[in-house]
Amino acid sequence: MTDDTATAENDVGTNREALAVRPFRRLAGAWVVSNFGDSALYITAAIWMKDLTGSNSAAGLTFVALGLPALFAPLTGQLADRFPRKNVLVVNNFAAAAIVLPLLLVHDSRLLWLIFVSIFLYANTGYLTAAAQSGLIRAMLPDRLLAPANGLLSSIDQGLRIISPLIGAGLYALWGMDAVVLLTAACFLATGLVLVTLQVDEPAREPDPDETFWRRTTAGLRFLTANVRLRGPLLTVFICIAATGMINAVAFAAIEYGVHKPPEFISVIVSLQGVLAVAGGLTASRVIKFVGLETTMAAGVGLSGLAIALFATDSLMLFCLGSCLLGLGITWMIVAFVTLRQTETPHRLQGRVSAAANLAFNLPQVFTAAVGASLLGLVDYRILILATTLACLLSMIPVLRGRRRTARGAPEFSQKS
Repeated sequence: MTDDTATAENDVGTNREALAVRPFRRLAGAWVVSNFGDSALYITAAIWMKDLTGSNSAAGLTFVALGLPALFAPLTGQLADRFPRKNVLVVNNFAAAAIVLPLLLVHDSRLLWLIFVSIFLYANTGYLTAAAQSGLIRAMLPDRLLAPANGLLSSIDQGLRIISPLIGAGLYALWGMDAVVLLTAACFLATGLVLVTLQVDEPAREPDPDETFWRRTTAGLRFLTANVRLRGPLLTVFICIAATGMINAVAFAAIEYGVHKPPEFISVIVSLQGVLAVAGGLTASRVIKFVGLETTMAAGVGLSGLAIALFATDSLMLFCLGSCLLGLGITWMIVAFVTLRQTETPHRLQGRVSAAANLAFNLPQVFTAAVGASLLGLVDYRILILATTLACLLSMIPVLRGRRRTARGAPEFSQKS
């Protein structure tokens, strides 16, 4: 690594500097509002489905409807790259508000299909928001402020995931699902109105050299796997996120047989993880400033591996400590990877590369959760946890190897396209 590139990587701004940029401050405010509505809906919808049908399977299918749009992420990424991203975000938030309103028509199990259709379409808007927002942040901020900006948005997301589901469940208990739907629609409508006022100079659209629809759609995935600096970190994230899927599957067994708590104790674990995830978002830029992007990723993965190992103990204190460390480690890893991806990706590909990365984040988690659930009846949950720990720690190798290759001469940060 040259002195210039080392200096560039260590030139990381602060959270305060990122918030001093007026367009980003407005975008962050809009993110608070939209995430509040989103977090209030996604858990409450599953509770509602359970009440309508009395079926745990039907409630679980709600999460399937929320997760399936990951398969279409390359298409949503192409939308984010084809049109001005501010306009995409505005239209998308207005669309999300309209998409959830048909849920007001559902009062019994005869219209279950409408719930699944609405939830599926609604989940697609989330992937489009992620793809368009990533490119917009890249356009409005210099490289040195990307890490604190991503950390702040992550903290907002994680913080609202602690608070909003409780508010959504409370509204549902008091006034029914209509109140939750109207709250969510109002949040997305307000977000769209805030984003209309956003002033940002986006770079001019560049011609796309990929002529066929297939090549344009897969351009993001091909860029991720071909870029020397992104290839190793992508593999690291893929493996580590897949490991968290296994933990999701064995969590209830670990709570029941390990620390001997009722299933409801999962809410405490999720809250602890969320609090430290907020802290991880707020501190990520400072860690990146001192040790760099890839090393921050490796540190996050290492913390996550240690955290997962603690879930195999019967100590309540260590179990809770594991939840805290997992929230911190995963957040450091994600913030560092997203910042690295943004800096390495040309402007014309920001949406598609972001969408491809989201696909790599979500699908392995779903797969390993299914595998873990099927193995629980055959294998002791502690063996699954220790195997997951080993996989997570081994996933540090690709990012550290990539770091060494970069140090031998590959450019640390690309210029904006």
